[in-house]
Amino acid sequence: MSGILYVTKETLEQMKAELIQLKTVERPAASRAIAEAREKGDLKENAEYDAAKEAQGILEAKLKTLENDLAAARILDESNVDTSKVSILTKVTVTNLNTKKKLTYQIVSEKEADLKVSKISITSPIGKGLLGKVIGDVAEVQAPAGLLKFKVENITT
Repeated sequence: MSGILYVTKETLEQMKAELIQLKTVERPAASRAIAEAREKGDLKENAEYDAAKEAQGILEAKLKTLENDLAAARILDESNVDTSKVSILTKVTVTNLNTKKKLTYQIVSEKEADLKVSKISITSPIGKGLLGKVIGDVAEVQAPAGLLKFKVENITT
């Protein structure tokens, strides 16, 4: 991954904890699984060995991605967020002009995005469309469902 990954302090701590879990628990377990499969005989026809090696490869790729994300991570402090316009970590209340429904989203990094708790990624179509808007602006967002129009009603932290 290139560029900077903006995260909250809590997300950074979760990422560090996940890395420790992968290195201290899951990596040794993968090594044991390979060793156990190796003991079962001919490696050319040992499906258990192949599966263990594949699982180890996936684990190592996940570790590398997480290490890269941690290296690129920068902590954002919510107390320093500018609420004069929509930016990362702001909560924005919008009215969907197509359905007249009011929605509130928090704009977050890709790592923190979770639509179930109304956190949308800054790189999502809606996140990109709202970025930089001020109260009263209308954001036009091209989504898979078609053109959506959102009027910015309020911006908070």
